[in-house]
Amino acid sequence: RNKERGIKMKKSFKYYAVIWFVALAIFNVACFVSPAKLGDFSKYDAMFWTGYAFITAAFLGQLVCAYKAFDTNSKEKFFLNVSLISVSYTVLIVMLVFGVLCMAIPDLPNWIGIIACFAVLAFSIIAVVSAHSAIDTVSETENKVKSKTIFIKLLSAESDALVRKAESDGARNEAKRVFEAIRYSDPMSNMALNSIETEISVKFGEFSAAVKSGDSDKIKKLADEVCDLIADRNVKC
Repeated sequence: RNKERGIKMKKSFKYYAVIWFVALAIFNVACFVSPAKLGDFSKYDAMFWTGYAFITAAFLGQLVCAYKAFDTNSKEKFFLNVSLISVSYTVLIVMLVFGVLCMAIPDLPNWIGIIACFAVLAFSIIAVVSAHSAIDTVSETENKVKSKTIFIKLLSAESDALVRKAESDGARNEAKRVFEAIRYSDPMSNMALNSIETEISVKFGEFSAAVKSGDSDKIKKLADEVCDLIADRNVKC
């Protein structure tokens, strides 16, 4: 499944790259097909090449950020990575404005254009690094949360499946009671709960075996014990 998502992401990036290439081509056509002279001024002066170089760099940086955003097998991670595309796209627009002004204003001192474009470039680097750092922080936090909630999630899935496997109404009702107790319990775990969670796993295993075998004498008793352990765990949580 992750492999399929990865293929879809790469395919989506190819479409994105086509749009990017068309935009870059339009920019180059506008630069080199427009008149070379504006009155007595030659278009191809130092300021023209300064603006052209910085805008092209912004285009390349935007493509790199887009590639980084699409280079994932997770929809959740891609959702976070969209901020990279947004930041780099905004920087590209700003750089286009500053770069075109540098290219269009005749006799503008070269150092002014370089400082202005370099300031935008520096801002873009800071913004992209900040966005990437935020993405890593959120991803790390989500991974920690997933690792701390896996016990209850798996136990809830197992108890839900057990409800469907129960053959008698009595066993099914007890299985539902256990499922509801697990489903609405505190999802977070930590090291201090290892002991009671081990007890819950063992007792739930006994309860599951009783339900599957239809041992009505044990089902009610084991269901009470599992629910009591879940309640104790919630208190400790």
